[in-house]
Formats: sequence, C-alpha cells, structure tokens
Amino acid sequence: MNMSSFIGDYTCKADNKCRVVVPSSFRKVMAVSQQSLFVLRKNVFEKCIDMYPMDEWEKMMTGLNERLNRFNAKHVAFLREFCRGTQEVEMDANGRILLPRKMLEEVGIQKEMVLAAQDAMIQIWDADTYDKVALSPGELGELAGEILGNG
Repeated sequence: MNMSSFIGDYTCKADNKCRVVVPSSFRKVMAVSQQSLFVLRKNVFEKCIDMYPMDEWEKMMTGLNERLNRFNAKHVAFLREFCRGTQEVEMDANGRILLPRKMLEEVGIQKEMVLAAQDAMIQIWDADTYDKVALSPGELGELAGEILGNG
C-alpha cells in the first residue's frame, strides 16, 4: 500500500523518559497504512533526525541497494555510514515514540522539538535550530527557480 504524505510541522516536548507524542495528523497517516514502526537516523546534511515509516525506509533501502555494488569499497563504506546509529522505534497505544537520548543529544535537541513533515517522512529538529534554518521568501523563490527551472 502506498504511503500518504505527512503534512505540517508541530512543536512538541519530550517527557523525562524521552517519549514524545506523535501529532494526530501523522498518526492518521500511519493508521491508513496500518503501520506503527519508524526508523530513525541522523540526517546526512543537517543537525536533525530523519524519521521514516518502516515501509518508506524499506523502499529507500531497496532503491539504494539497486545502485550500490557490495564489492566496491566506497559503496560499502557509504552504506555503513548511512546506516550507522539507525534505530527502530514503535508507536505505543497512546501514539508515543521513545526517542533515543543519545541521538537527541547528538543533534542538539534539549526538550522542545519540531516534528516537520517532509512528504513521506518526518524530520525531528531542535525548535530553535528549526527556526534558524528557515529560508526567506526571496531565498525560497531563488531556489525554486534554480531547482524547478524558470519556465
């Protein structure tokens, strides 16, 4: 079954055990595809955590494996680093996930965080950092022209 898109960004706080409630709109998307498992990994470029529903993670890994040569040392090193520190987390009956404290510390998340939809996955940011990485409308327009073309 195809995954629907996640939409929106939500400011959340973790409890003392590092549990955070997944926003209800995100839980609805997961319920549609009857999923409760996520895979967490540190983002390659930014100080945030990428949170993939398990089926999206598997789809991405399949795509990666189609392009990787297991007998090429660079490819093997890339895959090792790409998967380093990944964690599987499951939503409990109350819609909470337990975030690994070490991972939160590595990306600088104290208490307040933003769960930001990125189509079929979610990013977890420190709330202040998320504000700082926002582009101005001019920068966004410029990027749109560059990436999507001007005509």
